[in-house]
Amino acid sequence: MSESGVLERTPATGRKAALRCEAVTKAFQGVHAVNGATFDVPEGQITALIGPNGAGKTTVVNILSGAMNCDSGHQFIGETDVTNWPSYKIARLGLFRTFQLSRELYGLTVLENLLVAPAEQAGDSLVNVLLRPGLIRRQERAHAQHALEVLDTYGLYRHRDTRARELSGGQKKLLEIARAVMASPKILLLDEPMAGVNPALIELIGGHIVDLKQSGVTVLMVEHNLNVVEQICDYVIVLAEGRTLATGRLSELRENTDVVKAYLGEVIDAGAAH
Repeated sequence: MSESGVLERTPATGRKAALRCEAVTKAFQGVHAVNGATFDVPEGQITALIGPNGAGKTTVVNILSGAMNCDSGHQFIGETDVTNWPSYKIARLGLFRTFQLSRELYGLTVLENLLVAPAEQAGDSLVNVLLRPGLIRRQERAHAQHALEVLDTYGLYRHRDTRARELSGGQKKLLEIARAVMASPKILLLDEPMAGVNPALIELIGGHIVDLKQSGVTVLMVEHNLNVVEQICDYVIVLAEGRTLATGRLSELRENTDVVKAYLGEVIDAGAAH
C-alpha cells in the first residue's frame, strides 16, 4: 500500500495490474480451496494460472468472474474493488470468461450463440420495440455482420447454421472464445482452453489468444499444458493448496525448488513414467 493509502497496482512485470486478487479465501465444508491467494494480472499480457490438481485455480476464476463469492479478501479490476460483485456487474467492466467444460447454448446455432453476446442491445428495451424498430433492425444487422466476421476469423463460418451441440470439443472451445470476443472484452479469463483439444486446434487456439493480446485484451488462462504456457504466456502465477506459491516467467519458475516440488515435479515424474 502506498503512503497515500491507495493500493498499488503495479505487478513485478512493471505493468499496471488489470486484475488483482488480494488474500482471497474460499472454503467448502471447512476445507479451503483458496487460502489467501494474492497476485496481480498485468495489463495487456497473457498470464497463465498453473498448479497441481486441487490447487484452487478454477475456484479463483469463479470468484474473479463473479460466479462465486469469496469468504474473505478482495478482488480488484483496475482500481475498482469488485469483491463479491455479481457476474453481470463485473461483465459491465469488461471482464468475461470461458469454462473448463464448454457451455455453449447447445440448442441455438453457432451464429445465434454469438448474437446473444453483445451487451445493451436495443431490442432488450420495450420502448425501443414499440417506438424504434428501425434502430433494432440496424443494430441486429450490424451485430450479424460482426458475428460472421468473427466466425470467419475463428474458422467456424461454415458451421454458422449448425446447432452448437453438433460441434466437436475443440470447436466448442473456439465458439466460447468467439462468443466472448463478441462481447468486446477488456479482460478474458480462460479456464483450460486447450483441455481435450487435438494438437492442430491447440496451435490454432493459441494463435487466437495471442491475437487477443495484440488487440489489447488482458488474458488470464488456467492451463496444464506447459508447452503452451512457455510458447504464448508472458507471465505465470503458480497456485498450490490455495495459496500463491510463486510468480514470474516459466523459465524462471523452472529453477524454483518449491515450484518444481509442488507442480513441475509432477509433470517431470509423469513424463518419466511414460
